[in-house]
Amino acid sequence: MKVHSQTDVGLVRTLNEDACRTGLLGENGAWAVVCDGMGGANGGEIASETAVKSIEEQILASYEEDFKSEEMKLMLSTLIFHANSAVYDMAQENESLKGMGTTIVVAIVLDNVAHIAHAGDSRAYLLHNRNIMQITTDHSMVQELIKNGDLTVEQAKVHPQKNIITRALGVNPVVEIDYEKVPLAKDDRILICTDGLTNYIEPEKIRNLADYMDSVSLADRLVALAKENGGGDNITVAILDN
Repeated sequence: MKVHSQTDVGLVRTLNEDACRTGLLGENGAWAVVCDGMGGANGGEIASETAVKSIEEQILASYEEDFKSEEMKLMLSTLIFHANSAVYDMAQENESLKGMGTTIVVAIVLDNVAHIAHAGDSRAYLLHNRNIMQITTDHSMVQELIKNGDLTVEQAKVHPQKNIITRALGVNPVVEIDYEKVPLAKDDRILICTDGLTNYIEPEKIRNLADYMDSVSLADRLVALAKENGGGDNITVAILDN
């Protein structure tokens, strides 16, 4: 297993409210977490950094070599529950941080299986056999409109409220997450990222670049390309190589 990440403030924002952590789990596993913070003043930065720090600490404290794949859903739910509480409690204790929150995507790859949990519109993709597949479904207002047939995918890309999300970590005492379990073949990759990447690069472009780039080069190139295409938001990507 290999894992690599890259984050950048972009060309418009003065503060990077994205946060990311990654690590290895023995010889057959790796993990990554990506968050995109929101909130007044510096609340977004604090929310995302608090969340990824909480996830990292819990993974390092709870993972054991004989961890079973079937235990992973419960583990991810527990990780995110505690991260949510950490952000929420901080916001309640500090008036200037009220309402802060963050998207979250956590990916753990263990023994050729990817376990992914998320809330918000940060995404996870599977890169397999020269194809790309979006694993997660955005928790966003425009995604609900697409689901109900009131908006096309193309219309959603330019909708004035496309950044409104319907789930976020840290806003309420409890957050609902989606969980996905994806079997992996040799050389498959899991890519997780914030919308600062996906709003500026189409999935097909990611797939084309992945065909001939290793993960370090791919992450660097994707961040650079998002900036070339406008860079209007913070950009974060993490890639787990099976």
